[in-house]
Amino acid sequence: MPSASGLTSGTLDTVTTTRIHWADLPDSAHQAVTARLGMPVLAAETVSAGFNSEIAAKLTTTEGAVFVKGMQLSHPRVWTQRREAEINPYVEGIAPALLWHLELGGWSLVAFKYVEARHADYKQDGDLELMVDALSRLGRTPCPPIELRRAEQRWATYVDDPGMLARLAGNSLSHTDLNNENVLIQGDQALLVDWAWATRGAPWIDPALWVIWLIATGDRSPTEAEAWAARLPAWRLSDPTVVDAFAHAQARMWADIAGDDPDPWTASLNQAAQQWARHRGSR
Repeated sequence: MPSASGLTSGTLDTVTTTRIHWADLPDSAHQAVTARLGMPVLAAETVSAGFNSEIAAKLTTTEGAVFVKGMQLSHPRVWTQRREAEINPYVEGIAPALLWHLELGGWSLVAFKYVEARHADYKQDGDLELMVDALSRLGRTPCPPIELRRAEQRWATYVDDPGMLARLAGNSLSHTDLNNENVLIQGDQALLVDWAWATRGAPWIDPALWVIWLIATGDRSPTEAEAWAARLPAWRLSDPTVVDAFAHAQARMWADIAGDDPDPWTASLNQAAQQWARHRGSR
């Protein structure tokens, strides 16, 4: 797998990729997608949410719509496209269904069933209830037999105690990027998208990372955020001492990402991580 800053440091890569429009793709890509769809694209609407994709578009045809995201094959994070295509069959019912994956004309394109939905609002208890259900289902999903980053590798830079670092290991599947924009609310269910950072590790990792997002984007106190995490069986079975160490590792990581002059998004995550670490330290 090609190296990316998110892999070598254990962080999510927070560098925004410049978004281009569907019409800007080469004709060869348009022709291949039309052939794969079996019909012409009647309209293409650029989707603004998300950080990583160069192309993210809703394509409308006579038989409905599909969501296509893509990167140039020369992009250093093009491996994320392949990861999403590989993992999708194993997260059926938790993520929108993959339709196809094409690599041609210098581009990697993945298409998903289009979902009429909205992004989760972590300030709304109803959305959190649906998220608890989605994460519970994910917790019961076997980790697929594909190459995944391991938790003890991702966060090795930020955990000094080898014994604690070893406790991050496991054979559970975690999404690890629980930004509310990666959660789609469709009726009475939550679907998780953007699986590029899926990780093999201890089962409580996703609930722990969700705490930081609830503080940052849900205006929840650490106590309130942990109360939501505690609804997940994996959290209730975790060792509080190891979670303490993980919280401090996240604080170190986000401080490293933020640096001296963070953008507002990164600053909010850093502040949330520091707040959670202080809370765990005062237990």
